Amino acid sequence: MRFCNTLLILFALYWTTLIHAQSYAPPAGQTGSTALFKDSSAFVNWAVSCTVHRGFQDISNTALGLVTFGDSSMANGKAMANGIVSLGDGGWAICTFANPIKNDAGNDFAVFENSFDDTFLELAFVEVSSDGVNFFRFPAHSLSDTLNQTGPFGATDATKLNNLAGKYRGGYGTPFDLQELANRPGLNVNAVTHVKIVDVVGSLTKSFAMRDSYGNKINDPWPSPFSSGGFDLDAVGVIHETKITAFHKNTLPEKAIVFPNPVEQNSFINVTQIKEIDQLEIYNASGELVLSKSHTPFIRAQAEKGVYILKIYSGEEIVLRKIVIL
Repeated sequence: MRFCNTLLILFALYWTTLIHAQSYAPPAGQTGSTALFKDSSAFVNWAVSCTVHRGFQDISNTALGLVTFGDSSMANGKAMANGIVSLGDGGWAICTFANPIKNDAGNDFAVFENSFDDTFLELAFVEVSSDGVNFFRFPAHSLSDTLNQTGPFGATDATKLNNLAGKYRGGYGTPFDLQELANRPGLNVNAVTHVKIVDVVGSLTKSFAMRDSYGNKINDPWPSPFSSGGFDLDAVGVIHETKITAFHKNTLPEKAIVFPNPVEQNSFINVTQIKEIDQLEIYNASGELVLSKSHTPFIRAQAEKGVYILKIYSGEEIVLRKIVIL
C-alpha cells in the first residue's frame, strides 16, 4: 500500500511538472505565433451587433461603480476601426453576425483586444452559442504565476496562455477553433450565432479569482480601477461562415405574420395573413431542409435549438422568415 501511494504521488508530481513545462504560441510577429493581423485575407466578415453587460472598475471596491468607456457599437465591424468597449471586472459582451460561424479547417474566428504591447495583456474567456441561450466555453489554460499578483500595469507572458482572448497586442486577434467544442450536446458548431467574451478578473484573492479549465487561478493586471478597466473589446473577426444571404429576399408582401417566434421545441408555428399556403419548409443555417408541410398554416418545430429559415410558398410567390427554436 505504501508503495502504491508513493507511485501515485510520483505520478502526480510528474503530471504537474509536465503541465507547467508546456509552452504556448508566442507574441505576434514571432515564429510560431497564432496571432492574426486585422488586415489578413483570412477574415471574411465581422460582428454586426453587440450587447454589453458592464463590470465594476474594481470588484473589491464596488463603490467606484461600473466601467463606462466606449459603447457596444464600437465592437462592431473591423478591428481598430471603431474604438473599443471596456467590460470591467467580470463584465461580458455578446456579439452576433450577419451569417452563422461554422467549423471548418483550422481556426474559425478571432477576438481582438487593444493592448499597446506584447506583455500588457488583459484577458477574457470566450464562449459560443448556436441558439443564443446555451453558451459553451473554450477550455482555457493559464500557466502564469499564481503566488504573486500582477499589478495594474504588470507584464504577462503570452507563451503561458491558451484559449484566452487578449493574448495578443492591438490589431492582432486571438484565434479560436470550433473543433475543440465539437460533439457538445446543445451546440451546433456549424451554425454558431453568438460569441460571448467574459472578462477575467485577474485577482489572486480567493473570493475574486477566476480559474482556467485546470483549476489554476488566472493572473492578469489587477486591480484596474479606471473607467476603461478590464478587457477592452475591439472586434470579433469571422474566418469561416455559413452564408444564408440567399434566404433574405422576400417576394410576398411584408404582411405575412409568423408566430410565436422564438418558438419552443415541438410547439407549433403559425403563419397568418396569407390566404393560400401551398408549402411550409424549414431550413437550417447550412441551407439543408429539415422540415416540410403541405397545405397548412401550421408546422411543428421538431428540430434542434437554433436559428432557422422558414420558407412559405403561396402560388408563384415565396416569403422567407428567420425563426428561432428554443
